[in-house]
Amino acid sequence: MNQEEKQLEKLRLRKNAFTAHNFYELETVEPDRAVYRLDIRPESLNPYGMVHGGALYTMADDAAGAAAHTDGRHYVTQNGNLHFLKNQGSGTIRAEGRIRRRGQATCLAVVDITNEGGELLATGDFSYFCVDKA
Repeated sequence: MNQEEKQLEKLRLRKNAFTAHNFYELETVEPDRAVYRLDIRPESLNPYGMVHGGALYTMADDAAGAAAHTDGRHYVTQNGNLHFLKNQGSGTIRAEGRIRRRGQATCLAVVDITNEGGELLATGDFSYFCVDKA
């Protein structure tokens, strides 16, 4: 992927309406890696005052999926698995997605969600299917 294609891909990833609706921001995107940030807001919380599990899962899927897309192809989520380890109700959290393996039609990514202190809040893996025409 040339420099112009990389810039177009970054713009496309930033235009994800669902991601914007949930206040996630793409911080970093580079080959096989992407990081999303969430500055926790009241809309991010569950009834117990902690980040909603669905928000954590969505953020993980976005980070892992963005990492998958760094090869310039288009993917959809095949499967996702996330282990919720710890939670919090304020501050900033980040989801880092990294590609573990790329195949011809599928891609496996791992993701870690951490807080500002580097504590692991959630970890998991996601698989993606390439929808580009062969």
